Amino acid sequence: MYTTLHCICLRTVRYNDSSAILSAYSRECGLMSFQISSGQSKEGRRRKALTMPLSFIECICDIRTGRDIHTIKELIPWGCNLLAINANPIKTSIAVFLAEILGIVLRDSHPDSILFDYIATGIQRLARIDQGIGNFHLSFLYGLSRFLGIEPDLGTWKQGYIFDMSEGIFRPTPPLHTHYLSPEKARTVAALAMMSERNLNMFRLNRKQRNDILDGILEYYSIHFSHISSISSIQVLRETMG
Repeated sequence: MYTTLHCICLRTVRYNDSSAILSAYSRECGLMSFQISSGQSKEGRRRKALTMPLSFIECICDIRTGRDIHTIKELIPWGCNLLAINANPIKTSIAVFLAEILGIVLRDSHPDSILFDYIATGIQRLARIDQGIGNFHLSFLYGLSRFLGIEPDLGTWKQGYIFDMSEGIFRPTPPLHTHYLSPEKARTVAALAMMSERNLNMFRLNRKQRNDILDGILEYYSIHFSHISSISSIQVLRETMG
C-alpha cells in the first residue's frame, strides 16, 4: 500500500552497487528503513544529496506488513533548507552525531508527533543559530530526555546534592551503585536545563568542560538505553569542535 510519509533522515548504509538502506524517523510510522537508489546514476546522486543526516524528506512509500525494509517510489525535500548545516563543518558534525544517537534511542519507538516535532524544531534551530553552536548538541540531548521519559527530576535538586543517574534524581548521599555525579557535576545538570537557543552563547565552556558534559550525558543515556555502545561519530565531533 502506498503511503505518504514525512521523515527525518538518520543514516544511510550501502546495500549493493546501486542501492542503500536509509534509516529515517517518520511522523506517521516512527523509525523506518527504506531501500533507495544509490551510486553514480543521476537519480542515485540526487537521493544521496536529499538524505544527508537530519535532512527532511517527504516520500511516497510502498509499505507492506511483515517487511522490515520498504520501498520509496517518490522522494522530495520537505521542510527547512539545511544548506546552513551542510555548509558549516561544526554543524555538520553535530548533525551526524545527533542522527546516530537518534537512530539508537528511537530504535524501539512508536509514532510520536510531539517527539517528531521536537526533533524537527531542533534541526531548524541548528540551521539558523550562529552563536553558541558548540553547545547545541548538549542542550538538544538534555531536552530530548524529556520526550524519552528520562528527564532528570529537577524538583529534587539542592545545593550540595549528588545526581543519581540510575534514578534520575538528586539526593544528599551517594547510592550503593557507582552511576552518580558529584555535587559539582550535578550542578551542571541543573545548568543544562536552563540552556535555550537564545542563551547558548552565554555558556562559556572550554573543550574539556564540553567533553566532560557530553561524556556524562552519554553515560546517562547508556544507563537507560542499554543498546547504546560506542558512538562512531563522536571522535569527529570532538575534533571538529577543537
